[in-house]
Amino acid sequence: MQYDQIVMRYGDLTMKGRNRNMFEQKMLKQVKHALSGYPALDYWKTYGRMYIKLNGQDHGPVMERLKDIFGIVSFSPVVVCKPELADIEQTALKLMRSLPAIPQTFKMNVRRVWKQFPHGSHEMNHLIGAPVLREFPELSVNVKQPELELRVDIQEEAAYVFCEVIPASGGFPFGSNGKAMLQLSGGIDSPVAGWMGLRKGLEIEAVHFHSYPYTSRQAQDKVIELAKRLAYYSAAPIKLHMVSFTEIQTELAKSKQNHLLITMMRRAMLRITEKLALEHGAKGIVTGESLGQVASQTLSSMNVIGRATVLPLIKPLIMMDKQEIINIATRIKTYETSILPFEDCCTLFIPKTPSTNPSLRVVEGQEAALEDLPAMIERAVQTVETLIISAETLTEAVTAGEEDWF
Repeated sequence: MQYDQIVMRYGDLTMKGRNRNMFEQKMLKQVKHALSGYPALDYWKTYGRMYIKLNGQDHGPVMERLKDIFGIVSFSPVVVCKPELADIEQTALKLMRSLPAIPQTFKMNVRRVWKQFPHGSHEMNHLIGAPVLREFPELSVNVKQPELELRVDIQEEAAYVFCEVIPASGGFPFGSNGKAMLQLSGGIDSPVAGWMGLRKGLEIEAVHFHSYPYTSRQAQDKVIELAKRLAYYSAAPIKLHMVSFTEIQTELAKSKQNHLLITMMRRAMLRITEKLALEHGAKGIVTGESLGQVASQTLSSMNVIGRATVLPLIKPLIMMDKQEIINIATRIKTYETSILPFEDCCTLFIPKTPSTNPSLRVVEGQEAALEDLPAMIERAVQTVETLIISAETLTEAVTAGEEDWF
């Protein structure tokens, strides 16, 4: 069947009040960018809906891309006709004839948005359903659990006939709920946290800590691949800040409080991330922590580590089991990259018995004894290498103050 258009429906956007138009404009811009490889398409929006005119473009690849765009709750390929009874009837029959197999049961669902249309929704169910039943006598009506639901939306400008409602990712469009910094390691958890942040409308900038030459270039390449995958879901480029953590990590490793090493490392990482966030206009920090998963993710450890920043810490995975996280990582296609055997800076220096119940007073005392720590943190910020990551290309960033994608 050659469809004319695709109609998209919003999810949480429908709850927005006076700001709704802003969210919808971001949604439209995001969809256009994600589908920029299909120049024949035309776009427009109405209240609560967005439309893509296919202009002969195959609807299959377009719909595959729409499934992964945040802010869309569902969409349908539609056949368009005049909002007149005879045209709607003929279009409905044409759509039914194009099905690869006729189901045993169906249901009519007519929605009359244009109230000047001469027939009500209930009446239209009978007026369209009757000729369908006559042409396909093997069909029967089942209003509770039909195999197929034949739908008609009657608008003033046109009637839209369809029988598929395809679920999408939901959430909010990219950047509609502000910007946050994502601490992106090479592991399984942090890319999932980034994906969940993107789904809730955050613009993400990623921060990765490496300890080259203790960690390999392959470990950094692995993180770049994960950032590319997140850029695919954002439908926009993502900044990736590569932070050299070697000097700080080496200095902290000299501490006699070896069991506090991970705690102090993560506090230093938060301080660096906070400075980058303030520099780039981010209002929060996203991490991949899951309660109780490792020693640094006990409630006591997270309390001490989190005191290093005043910015909100956003932890989408905090109550999730590891298998739940793996399931999402597999679905969003980051899992195979995350399990590549290249170590990050934390795994190299992990002590045999890290503290699960660190004392804030002791940790702050150890940090105070490292007089050069503030200067090292500042050097790490000043020597950051920033890359612009897109799903297709990788280019070095321009200067700070670059105009945001939106």
